[in-house]
Amino acid sequence: MSQSIIISPSLLSADFTKLAAALKTAENAGCPWIHLDVMDGHFVPNLTFGPPVIAALRPISNLVFDAHLMIENPDETIEWYLDAGCDYITVHLEAANDVNKMAECVHSRGKKFGLSIKPDACVSSLEPYLDCVDMILIMSVYPGFSGQSFIPETVDRLRELKAMCESAGRTPLIQVDGGINPDTIGLCSAQGAACFVAGNAFYKADDPAAAYQDMVARAAAV
Repeated sequence: MSQSIIISPSLLSADFTKLAAALKTAENAGCPWIHLDVMDGHFVPNLTFGPPVIAALRPISNLVFDAHLMIENPDETIEWYLDAGCDYITVHLEAANDVNKMAECVHSRGKKFGLSIKPDACVSSLEPYLDCVDMILIMSVYPGFSGQSFIPETVDRLRELKAMCESAGRTPLIQVDGGINPDTIGLCSAQGAACFVAGNAFYKADDPAAAYQDMVARAAAV
């Protein structure tokens, strides 16, 4: 792999009564990022947290705040997440009205913009936006709940995305979210993914730090 491997533990899999401790667990393990699954109960059938919780956590952590907005109205609310202190903000193409305008907004604040698609969306739908994205998030489960099994067809989708980016001369960071664990991470890394959202594989592990090191090693080995 030419890119450094990034593990972004999903706070969705942590104990919600101990979020500050969950951030510290990620920091102590050596993780550089934390993944913030924002769900509104409309775009996906679950409700998690929003800008007030993120803003409360921001002062107590130096981790990169990697926000994944699974919401219906990202165009109208994206600045809320910038104000809350997010470093990467990823929105779903399926919910977006004006991708380029959102990207400009995020970049104007010195932050990074990502775009995601669900498992049943065509990878080619991302092609018009390769010039304005810093990261592409390929969902390897249907968004909404943690603990789902990895969808095997994700490997083919990553291969298609990698070829599309190479053809366009673009190198966005490729992130994968859903069912990532020591058994699946290498499959994705081999197809160009370098950033991995790990929920249960990290926070439910007996030793999160050891789990982190194991996943990094397996991703880097391909």
